[in-house]
Amino acid sequence: MDKLTALFQKQKVFQKPAVQERIRILQDLKAAIKQHEKDILQALAHDLHKSEQEAYTTEIGIVYEEINHTLKHLHKWAKPTRVKTPLTHIGSKSMIIKEPYGSVLIIAPWNYPFQLALSPLVGAISAGNAVILKPSELTPAVSQVISTIIKHVFQEDHAAVVEGGVDVSTELLKLPFDYIFFTGSVAVGKVVMEAAAKHLTPVTLELGGKSPSIVMPDADIKLAAKRITFGKFTNAGQTCIAPDYLLVHESIKEELLREMTACIRDFYGEHPETHPHFGKNVSQRHFDRLTQFLSNGTIVTGGQRNEQELKIAPTILDHITWDDPVMQEEIFGPILPVMTFDSLHEAVHMIKARPKPLALYLFTTNKETETYILDNLSFGGGCINDTLMHVATPYLPFGGVGESGMGRYHGKDSFFTFTHEKSVLRQTNRFDFSFRYPNAKNGLDLVRKFLK
Repeated sequence: MDKLTALFQKQKVFQKPAVQERIRILQDLKAAIKQHEKDILQALAHDLHKSEQEAYTTEIGIVYEEINHTLKHLHKWAKPTRVKTPLTHIGSKSMIIKEPYGSVLIIAPWNYPFQLALSPLVGAISAGNAVILKPSELTPAVSQVISTIIKHVFQEDHAAVVEGGVDVSTELLKLPFDYIFFTGSVAVGKVVMEAAAKHLTPVTLELGGKSPSIVMPDADIKLAAKRITFGKFTNAGQTCIAPDYLLVHESIKEELLREMTACIRDFYGEHPETHPHFGKNVSQRHFDRLTQFLSNGTIVTGGQRNEQELKIAPTILDHITWDDPVMQEEIFGPILPVMTFDSLHEAVHMIKARPKPLALYLFTTNKETETYILDNLSFGGGCINDTLMHVATPYLPFGGVGESGMGRYHGKDSFFTFTHEKSVLRQTNRFDFSFRYPNAKNGLDLVRKFLK
């Protein structure tokens, strides 16, 4: 682990690049990704069995958009900002200077191993930081490609990839980084935050939780079924913002489930567990954990398993209660439990009784219903009449609340996540107000006039 300390020390003395240099580096990064695009696609197919369309759309394309957006706006974001000065400070000027935190640790997850490593990296580099990037050991092929790309673009004192398992992450977390960005589970997020607290290091934690999808009687049932099916079973359900459970009004449950069953067949054929465009579970341990949930409730569709390829067909479970094991933790797989409600108030009560979700999806054509949900439920982000798509725009900050995480990024928010805004007041020497000094005559009276 001496190598880690040496790398950390090297990055600690890294001099922040000028904005124009950061722009050049981000352009080089995009060019390197373009150059290795085929390798990235092959690695994602190897590690997670992602189809080329899914891999490009959810991994590579999003990173391109993040880089493009940053290149377009970076000069504006990085400029010092003049702010107003109150009458009590007449003669002075106030400004906010954007500076990097310094040394940054990014710990990336396995479910979107390229996008969720490179997107925060773009933010950290755009702000002028030095970065150690730790990819997931569960996706070794993608990790290797990322390492190749980073070595191609960056000097080691600016950005470097450190590969390895939990032991490597543990050693990295002992180092006094200036900022830590972590994406992963709630349990590991708590470990990261505890380690960061020892050095008073600020953190962004992108976690997860049980994200509901609420379907009202006035929803477009056919379209809702299609979009929920897409959101749930993309990446074999291994998406932190996937609908974790379905809350559907009792009156339309049967119709919605029929439509979703048809969508699954249309997307992945009669045997999704062998379909070439349906992803696999990342490991045997995850496959075995998910398999246990198949005994909960009643299987509406799915349940087939292909253990050799670690695949479970898209599965919908009905007659589920809050006491079932499938409702006790984030599923993170292709299994969708279904619960019903009779009134919107009841649905809201069920969600509020549990930790705040990372995402929430509402399907309705009623504006009053939409307003009621948005006013009464706290969640990281979400969609009205869609799933997942809020994460794909650089104009919307992405992040959790409560147990689903803290901090946010994407677009402008990525730059400011990794930026310290330094406040500076430049005072005039042309005159001086004597009333602020302890020996001023009638000083208190004048202060009271200004500050009342």
